[in-house]
Amino acid sequence: MNATYRAIELSGPEKFSEVRKPLLDPGPNHVRIRVEACGVCHSDSATVEGLFPIDWPRVPGHEVVGRIDALGSGVQGWTLGQRVGVGFLAGFCGYCEFCRNGDLVNCRNQEYTGIHHDGGYAEVMIAKASGLVSIPDDLSSADAAPLLCAGITTFSALRNSPARAGDVVAVLGIGGLGHLGVQYARHMGFEVVAIARGADTAELAKKLGTHHYIDSSATDPAAALQALGGAQVILITASGGKTVAATFKGLRPGGVSISVGVGPEPIEVTGMDLIFAERKVVGSLTGNPATGDATLRFSALSGVSPMIETVPLDQAAAAYAKMMAGKARFRMVLVTKNGAGQNAR
Repeated sequence: MNATYRAIELSGPEKFSEVRKPLLDPGPNHVRIRVEACGVCHSDSATVEGLFPIDWPRVPGHEVVGRIDALGSGVQGWTLGQRVGVGFLAGFCGYCEFCRNGDLVNCRNQEYTGIHHDGGYAEVMIAKASGLVSIPDDLSSADAAPLLCAGITTFSALRNSPARAGDVVAVLGIGGLGHLGVQYARHMGFEVVAIARGADTAELAKKLGTHHYIDSSATDPAAALQALGGAQVILITASGGKTVAATFKGLRPGGVSISVGVGPEPIEVTGMDLIFAERKVVGSLTGNPATGDATLRFSALSGVSPMIETVPLDQAAAAYAKMMAGKARFRMVLVTKNGAGQNAR
């Protein structure tokens, strides 16, 4: 076994370089993973652009799939050779106030993968066992990788929403998050409405499973939703407060807009629109490891799959730039030689 491994790390904001790092044994309650695939996510910008305080150098990447090749002391429930995933949340502590109340997502001591410690733009990574997700055999590593962030985010938001089978659920934005949100919504039994700019997205939305398409550049999306009886839920996958406001009145009484797209623009809705129909605006971050397991099982059972472009690890900087430029359709995935056979498309 080689004493070093390849990684793509940053020495500072936007300073990518390929390096070799020493192969270390995992500490207590941690595992070592031979990475097979890692998704390139918009949230990687937190590391690449230094939006969080970063202890440089740092390896980004939080949509990681690989096989356990070493177990630290105290690890239970995971085995050598098992294929696992690591998402944005790196693993809960189990003893803080929120963990003790069952809210593992908001653990006070939870670190973020690729921000507080090295992530998956590498051939090897160390991960906390409490944050691991089990990968079904029916999903390739490359297909599973984006589901560990974009998939969990949209699946969890919809599954925890007040919508029930047969309700009208709208997905605003058909991109890296939205193209998965539409598929999940359809397979959960909702009447699905896709909202995007331009008529050219209508055919794709139909193929993904939407029942209705609203071109927000040609019509008032809120009025169009009300013509369908009003949405019980609007899943906002695009960033920007104006996108929330433009569709908010399309909610039926008691409906909720769930924002999963992060941006600096404030969300502005009037008190009249909020109060008189008892509408709500909420945010949704991601899910706990059990939700990750459910997301991947549901995806394998229903056939939900991300649209991906795979590239080798050494093209990480170019893949990140393509994603940030909005030219990916819809998820970029880095693949290593560890999973070259089963990652093949």
